[in-house]
Amino acid sequence: MRHSIGVMRAGIAAAAVMGPAGSAAGAAPEPWQMGFQPAATLTMERVVGLHDLLMIIITCVSVFVLLLLIYVMVRFNERRHPTPTTNTHNTVLEVAWTVVPVVILMVIAIPSFRLLYYADRTAEPDLTIKAIGHQWYWSYEYPDNGNFTFDANMVPDAEIAPGQLRLLETDNRLVVPVGANVRLLVTADDVLHAWAMPAFGVKLDAVPGRINETWFHVTKEGTYFGQCSELCGVNHAFMPIAVDAVSKEKFTAWVAEAQAKYAGGGDQAAPLAVAATAE
Repeated sequence: MRHSIGVMRAGIAAAAVMGPAGSAAGAAPEPWQMGFQPAATLTMERVVGLHDLLMIIITCVSVFVLLLLIYVMVRFNERRHPTPTTNTHNTVLEVAWTVVPVVILMVIAIPSFRLLYYADRTAEPDLTIKAIGHQWYWSYEYPDNGNFTFDANMVPDAEIAPGQLRLLETDNRLVVPVGANVRLLVTADDVLHAWAMPAFGVKLDAVPGRINETWFHVTKEGTYFGQCSELCGVNHAFMPIAVDAVSKEKFTAWVAEAQAKYAGGGDQAAPLAVAATAE
């Protein structure tokens, strides 16, 4: 029994890493996962670095407070200290407990603001993609590559192929080149949505009537999965995001096929075969 469970978990984890059709390693949620997905962009690498710094700081603060509480409970309990002291002020201590937290907050604030500005937008985008949230699917536009557009709907359970991830696979995937600065414009046409890709370090609200901007620079080829992260209605849980990160040569080939497939606004029900993921 234990062996069967272990094999099942290993299979699920392998499917999450390999993705559909045996594509290159990417990132997806895994059973019992508690940490981050592997960083696939420069932004996410910085997010992980800031997280590690904060973990060190909060651990030191927590240990210090715990030791201080233990010292106070042992040193000043009623049996060891039956007559309470009458001191009410200590200038040095009061200055210390004011200055030290300020210094700690400054240590946190400087890299935090640096990361916020870094993740906001890129001055030199190589490619622009527009993501539009609908109830309950995403559509994507490629204005720099012929201005074609397509929809990405979740693959229903009855149509899931072997190796595909339930509730995460889409009939058409967003395709981006590795090593390029991709500017992402996000909006919605009905209610609030949020385009979130954990491995990219991206989570941006899609607001009707407003275009929000962010960017990412993928460093590793593979298939990456995310979901809408804003409560957008009854089918909120069925609005996944699937991204294929491919080489620039394969991206160019995919664009040529996509222009013929989507430029005329034809049938988008059938998934576009991504030559990028087929070795």
